[in-house]
Amino acid sequence: MMDRYINTPLTEEITKDLHAGDFVYITGIIYTARDAAHKRMAETLENKGKLPINMKDNIIYYMGPSPAREGRVIGSAGPTTASRMDKYAPKLLDLGLKGMIGKGKRSNEVIEAIKRNNSVYFAAIGGAGALLSKSIKDSKVIAYDDLGTEAIRELKVENFPAVVVIDNQGNNLYERD
Repeated sequence: MMDRYINTPLTEEITKDLHAGDFVYITGIIYTARDAAHKRMAETLENKGKLPINMKDNIIYYMGPSPAREGRVIGSAGPTTASRMDKYAPKLLDLGLKGMIGKGKRSNEVIEAIKRNNSVYFAAIGGAGALLSKSIKDSKVIAYDDLGTEAIRELKVENFPAVVVIDNQGNNLYERD
């Protein structure tokens, strides 16, 4: 286990060197999307439409922020349970998504898609949304504004802390002895 400082875009060159248990600090652009946004993206793909973000080498953070307090770019920004996106994740990974940030376990189908696409699954600390928001330097809604907190946001992050839970080989921190 190591501390790693990584920048987006999250390429295979980066993911191949990440291992389950590594602490990472992410700097760059990441995107948020939760249940409703994932459902809408799936419907868009079914209808042969274009997604609002390019999945290639990007990271999706499963998060819906609370309203920003005065002087802040975002409110509390803690992770949501990743398994709720499991039915959508394999398709997005196959489209080039390289990283996902959430909390909790993932299905076998997602783990296989992670391995197949040399991607990774990161966990952010649940209950630490106020602390995590301090790493977010800018936030703007880029799609599905009608979904409120579940809209897709582009976040500019600096040293956003996370842990590699499932690496590109399928090693799973939650299944270690």
